[in-house]
Amino acid sequence: SVNFLLSDQIQDLHLIWDSFSGTGAKHDPFYKERTEEDPEGFESMLSGCNLSARSCEALSSVLGSQSSSLRDLDLSNNDLEDSGIKHLCHGLESPCCKLETLSLSGCLISEKGCSSLALALTSNPSHLRELDLSYNHPGEAGLELLSVSLKMPDCRLDKNSRNKQDKRTQDFCQLTLDPNTAHKFLRLSENNRKVTDLRKEHPYPDHQERFDYWPQVLCETGLSGRCYWEVEWVGKVYVAVSYRGIGRNGDSDGSKFGGNDQSWCLACTDGGYSAWHNNSGSPIPLPPSPTASHRVGVYVDGPAGILSFYRVSGDVVTHLHTFSTTFTEPLYAGFGYGVKFNSSALLCQL
Repeated sequence: SVNFLLSDQIQDLHLIWDSFSGTGAKHDPFYKERTEEDPEGFESMLSGCNLSARSCEALSSVLGSQSSSLRDLDLSNNDLEDSGIKHLCHGLESPCCKLETLSLSGCLISEKGCSSLALALTSNPSHLRELDLSYNHPGEAGLELLSVSLKMPDCRLDKNSRNKQDKRTQDFCQLTLDPNTAHKFLRLSENNRKVTDLRKEHPYPDHQERFDYWPQVLCETGLSGRCYWEVEWVGKVYVAVSYRGIGRNGDSDGSKFGGNDQSWCLACTDGGYSAWHNNSGSPIPLPPSPTASHRVGVYVDGPAGILSFYRVSGDVVTHLHTFSTTFTEPLYAGFGYGVKFNSSALLCQL
């Protein structure tokens, strides 16, 4: 929860919320009631509410003010990026800042942002106890910078805090493929967790849910809340998230993963990755890695409108691409295939 001990600080936070939203939130009776009578309401509002780097400038001034009594702050699933973290750290490094818990999960933070956080911890090490950096892409260098801060004698940060970078098990969901949606070229195996494109027809019965042109398949159950899963791929595979209502018939883009406004996907090949939505693709440079990896992680936060893809190599999780949108229907995981024979995808077990 967020602790409000001074009435003037509540007013400051009202003004900050105005700068965040631009909608005059301080004049909303519901907002005022939740802020003053239920401090946790303010924290929940800051998670996934489209804050930007500019928003952090205002918040930083509150964190660094002499009257600051803010203890817990959740900024998860906002596109703060490294520039926003730099602004935020101006407040964190102030001796007036009493913040004890800070969640920055899914805020598009890289090594530069970790550098700012490490500097803030060095300047003001005695208050922050818990830092959540899950679903970011700090890289090994960024994590090493934070490790140095953890070794400071005055640092009160939980020594397991940096391990929160990996919350895969917390949001992990076990998925199975729906054989009624599988194109006839696709063979399902391993209890419907693996799908292989063999380019020869299998005797599936006719079904209205089945893809009849593009070699694709959806999973059986929809995704709710926050979900994470991993895929081991071979060949050329489209790792997709789609509405159930995506087209099933014909060769139009309306039924192809990533070719319409109903679906999003990551194209995976040995030559690199690309992210697709509404028939628009964005190439992703192949991140440097000492070993080749054919495993990707997918994270969905439906209410926050976040869909992120990661490359997974052992314990190292590297951010590839994030879609930020508003999901209007239940989402389903799926797979599609290119022209490479014998391509496959396996839903992993953690």
